[in-house]
Amino acid sequence: MLRALVLLLTVSVVFADSSEQAIRRVLSDQVQAWNGHDIDAFMNGYEDSANTVFIGKTVQRGYEAVRRRYHDQYSVPEKMGKLRFSDLSVDPLGADYASVTGAFHLTRSVAAGGNASGVFSLLLRRTAAGWKIILDHTS
Repeated sequence: MLRALVLLLTVSVVFADSSEQAIRRVLSDQVQAWNGHDIDAFMNGYEDSANTVFIGKTVQRGYEAVRRRYHDQYSVPEKMGKLRFSDLSVDPLGADYASVTGAFHLTRSVAAGGNASGVFSLLLRRTAAGWKIILDHTS
């Protein structure tokens, strides 16, 4: 019985570590895509679903609406600037969900809107295609 419990705890820790690494890789891939001025590649981090939600100054429902928002607000590379995330915290919410909190920092010229920063919280779901953002609240 004790061996089974130890095995279960070990598997749970390894599972959680690998999930956290995969989630952090999603966010790292997003930063690389953003800094490469590729919004569509950045959007690979989101679930392509009508249920995907982005909350900022307004609420965007659906993958295409979120994608359109990014294309509209960051229509040229100068407006995108250079993205960096910090203070990331990944917290599992069961086997197939996780929350992430952190801060974002955009470095841009004054002409392109100036530097911007804020905080975000994400809800991710494990899908057949990997971990995907299903809810993004950025302010």
